[in-house]
Order: sequence, then C-alpha cells, then structure tokens
Amino acid sequence: MSYAKKAKSGYYGIATWRDKDGKRHQKSAGCFKLKREALAEADKLEKELDQRNVNWQDMTLVDYYKRWYQLYEDNRITHVTKNRYKVIGNVLEDYFKDTKLTDIRRSDYQAFINWYGGNHARDSVSKLNSAVHSTVSCAIDDDIITKDFTHNVRLVYNKHRNRKVEYLNSKELAELKTAVLAKLSRYNTSRYMILTAIYTGMRKGEVQALTWKDIDFLHSTISVNKSWDEKEKAFKPTKTESSNRTVKVNRELLNHLEDLKANNSVMVFQNVLGTVPTSNALNKCLRSIMSDVGINKQGFHFHSLRHVHVAYLLSKGVDIYAISKRLGHSNITVTLNTYSYLIDEFKAKNDTLIIDKLAEL
Repeated sequence: MSYAKKAKSGYYGIATWRDKDGKRHQKSAGCFKLKREALAEADKLEKELDQRNVNWQDMTLVDYYKRWYQLYEDNRITHVTKNRYKVIGNVLEDYFKDTKLTDIRRSDYQAFINWYGGNHARDSVSKLNSAVHSTVSCAIDDDIITKDFTHNVRLVYNKHRNRKVEYLNSKELAELKTAVLAKLSRYNTSRYMILTAIYTGMRKGEVQALTWKDIDFLHSTISVNKSWDEKEKAFKPTKTESSNRTVKVNRELLNHLEDLKANNSVMVFQNVLGTVPTSNALNKCLRSIMSDVGINKQGFHFHSLRHVHVAYLLSKGVDIYAISKRLGHSNITVTLNTYSYLIDEFKAKNDTLIIDKLAEL
C-alpha cells in the first residue's frame, strides 16, 4: 500500500509494489505540499508500477478480485460495503482457491452460485454475483479472458433465508405521518428526519447530511449532493453520481423544517447536543411511533420509508421514470429491478383498468 512520508517542505508520496517474483519495492512519487496530494500521486504511481509487473495469465480469480477491489472500489465505498466485499473475497477463496481466471468456465461459475445460493438469501447472492460480474468485465478489458463466464447465470438462492418486510399501505402511511406530526419538537430531530423520508424518499445518509444551504425555501426544493458517514461523523459522496439531484418538496414539509433553525446548527438535523441521529436512534424512534398507533410490520425500518414513498407515488399514477429520477437511480432499469414487487402489484390493478376501458370501445 502506498503512503505519505513527512518532509521539511511537505510530504513525499511513496509507492510500494511487488515484482513477478513477489519481492517488495518502493519508489518516490515526489514531494507535495499537502498529504492528500502526496497520497494521490503515490496511489497513481503504484497502479502504474503494479500494472507492469503482473503476470496476467497466471492470475487467479481471487487475486484479480482483490486487485479489482483495491483499484476501483476501496476508496469510494462505505465501511459496511467494504466488509461485504471482504466477505465475498473470502467466499471466492474458499471455493475457487488457486483457480486461474483463464480456467473458469460458465458451468464452473454456475456450480459455484448453486453452492453459495443453497444457504443464502436472494439479496446476498445478487450482490455477490454483481461484484464478480464487475471483476470479470474488468478482466475482459485487461485481455486476460475473452468471455464473461457470469453471463446469463441463473441465480439460485434459499427462499427460506429471505427476510420478509411488510410495508405500509396508504392508510397506514397517513396514520404514521399524523403520529409523527403530533409530537414534533426541535429537541428530537429524529421525527423531522422520518417526516423528510416520507415526503422525499431520500436515503438515510442523504437525509442525515442535509445542511441549510441544501434547502431552497423559495423554490421548494432540496438539493442532494452528499451523504453522511455516521461512523466517521463526516460527509462523503452520494451513493452514485446519479444520486446527486434536486428533489421537489411540498410547502408543509418546509414549514416544519423551519422549526429546526432555532437549534442554530449548520446541519439541518443536528440536535441541541450537536449530533445527528444515528440509524439506531432513527429506527428506535420509528418503532416507537408505529407502536403508539398500533402499526406492527415485520422487518420495517427507516429505509423502508423509501419503498413506501415509491408505493404511494405509484398508487397515485406517477410515472415510473419520474420516480426513478426522484430517487436518484442511474437508470430506470435499477428502479424496475428494485421495486419490481410494487410494479407487479400495480400492473395487476392497471390490467383490470385496461380491460374495463377497452370494454367501453
């Protein structure tokens, strides 16, 4: 791993790499005023040097996966996602061991998915397959292999492992909103965050990261341009580039959010102690409110409000493309895949409507 070394006039960026025989080397990337500049240049040099000394044809799937992760994912993802990638790497190592990339066929990979899926839920299998697919695509671009052995693989998973989540219908959503409003207090910003999620469908980290500069009270919009790392207590980029967006909101929400200006904070949902509610605090508050109004839903948590937001908009006939843009998805396919269960539900209702309208011809 590259690193920065303190010098009198700044920082030296030091790149480290191993040659084909596994021997470790170091090389200076130059001296820079700022530490982050030295690290960035050292990382760049390390990648170039590493590239020259790779014996591509002998590369195992596990080694290439680790290389792909370090080059393309490590510096842009959350701690939770890093742990998931680490687990995926361990699974690949347990199954494929020292198998070379060039020796893996589609049938081999299908056998692996069958093995892994036998004891894991659909979401786990899907995320693992997505990571391996990205790895394989990169290997094709590097001319190590010519075919994508993950193409058209049939995802196998254990249905009993799937965690069922029960969502709110429109009546229950209205009851929840009324209960949230009933005890609004600027000293408990969790309720305001729940209200914001109901009205916008924003992700938890996006809601946590909001500052007053992000809210345009004149034009009734919220600008989503960052997320919040609650472990590091710092801003971070949004989940994807397309997550940067402007969300149109109603005046009622903005009127309630204005109450929080009395807390004299830079961030909208900082409480009087200067902290932003965490996942645990939000879920505890949400469960308490739901319990007070007699709503009991299995597996329901703060992120579920995003799904409820989508369901409500679909029930009101809002176009799926507009919903996709509002959610910050990169394309409509992501929305269709993520909320397929909702779309199928409303498709059935629309099919009945279509038949009724055709009967009027």
